[in-house]
Amino acid sequence: MKEYLHSVFIEAKNKIPELKEIQITFDVPKSIEHGDLSSNAAMLLTKVLKKNPRVIAQQIIDALDVQDSIIEKIEIAGPGFINFFFTKEYVTKIIKEILAQKENFGKSNIYNGKKANVEFVSANPTGPLTVGHGRNAVVGDTVANLLEWIGYEVDREYYFNNAGRQMRVLGDSVKLRYLETLGDQIDFPEDYYQGDYIKDIAMQLFIKHGDKLRNEDPESIFKDTAEQEIFFDIKKSLKILGINHKIFFNENTLYEDGKIKKLLRTFKEKNLSYEKDGAVWLKLSELGLTEDKVIVKNTGEPTYRLPDIAYHAVKLDRGYDLLVDLFGSDHNATYPDVMAGINAIGYDSSKIKVLIHQFVTIMDGTEVVKMSTRKANYITLDELNEEVGRDVVRYFFNMRNVNSHMIFDLSVAKKQSDENPVFYLQYAHARISSILRRVKEEKLEVSINNLQLLTHEDEQALLKVLHNFKEEVFNSAENLETHKLCTYLYDLAGAYHKFNRTCRILGSEKNLAEARLALAFATMIVIKNGLSILGVSAPEQM
Repeated sequence: MKEYLHSVFIEAKNKIPELKEIQITFDVPKSIEHGDLSSNAAMLLTKVLKKNPRVIAQQIIDALDVQDSIIEKIEIAGPGFINFFFTKEYVTKIIKEILAQKENFGKSNIYNGKKANVEFVSANPTGPLTVGHGRNAVVGDTVANLLEWIGYEVDREYYFNNAGRQMRVLGDSVKLRYLETLGDQIDFPEDYYQGDYIKDIAMQLFIKHGDKLRNEDPESIFKDTAEQEIFFDIKKSLKILGINHKIFFNENTLYEDGKIKKLLRTFKEKNLSYEKDGAVWLKLSELGLTEDKVIVKNTGEPTYRLPDIAYHAVKLDRGYDLLVDLFGSDHNATYPDVMAGINAIGYDSSKIKVLIHQFVTIMDGTEVVKMSTRKANYITLDELNEEVGRDVVRYFFNMRNVNSHMIFDLSVAKKQSDENPVFYLQYAHARISSILRRVKEEKLEVSINNLQLLTHEDEQALLKVLHNFKEEVFNSAENLETHKLCTYLYDLAGAYHKFNRTCRILGSEKNLAEARLALAFATMIVIKNGLSILGVSAPEQM
């Protein structure tokens, strides 16, 4: 419906050029008496055209070439709102489209031939994934799904570093726990890795090698084994959520391939870096930012900015049309440095979209939850999965804007009631599936022959929500907003549940029953398609 109005307004811009200067939007009026969709375009043009907005509204209406089979009437309301009333024939046609396309309904080929890279999770192999990593993982994978639905070929990428101080500390931590298993008295440093997973790795080494490793370097078998075991667990945790990365990129390769040295030379040749206090600084103040930043410490160790700039250059060199980065809130103030560096060496940072996700707090009603200390002083993603299941984890992490701090309420997540949005949606799908099984006994079939009978207010309301699915998917993908799709699906389930209460299928006249059955089946398809994008199952029985 919105798609159709956008198309006629595009044509109207040839007659009223001023329409090109405003952003035209369509909203659902609060009252059905005011139509199906409404636009405030006339009021936005008041200052430009210097006319009464109702006069402008009429001018816009006169410029619109609408089809009588689609638009029943157009009215001017209030100070200048343009209200559109769609024909019931047009509204019901969406059922035919959905039933014809089934699992492909909502997909588009707008970006066919374009390649995208979504980099997410990217936790270094020093410990199990936390709930914070979980939010990053779920949103990243869903963004990748959304981009695929609008035509992109998408690579999912995991970026990690298995070198540096943190990995040395990891090796040291495992060796010290290994020495403890040998009976040594160890004063374990507070800033070392504390989780029991370190003890488990140490015990594995003891079982396999006994005391033969007492004199081994911590950065040899201890670090290597820890990295392998932890990465194995990370991949297993992601697989439980249905997440599989195509590319695993090691930061170390940037040094091995000479990318870091080359980048430093480029900055120096372009007079964009300088030495001060034994460190190398990047002239970010000349690149549009407020102050210069260190890219190589006086110890000779690069800051994260240098490898991150090199890494994004590598990704752009692969020919992607779009790069999406999922970062935690600790990157909020610093990723602009990387974007400035990318631009400075001749790349287009506009191809890079950055999503910053905020913290997650696990609650059980009013209580902050600490599920266990098994893995360390945090809740692991595996623990959360075990507690509420994959579907709930994926939906809940998607349903809030990543820019906002998230409260994950276990008391809601575990409920088998309408209070739990996952149950609410899955029950709608299962309910329709149950009806489809039952109608066979009544010798009823899904039929599109009498869709004109769908005139009830709640039937029409449900149909209009179905019309919005394609646009919701596209906008969610374009804006990288997974929560918008969650909101849409919740509204769709609400419209269906209302329809189900007021418009009986079983017990209605045959033609009407079969038309309503077609509407229910179309709704089931859209719910399933939406849930599949979110990575949530659509059960047929509950």
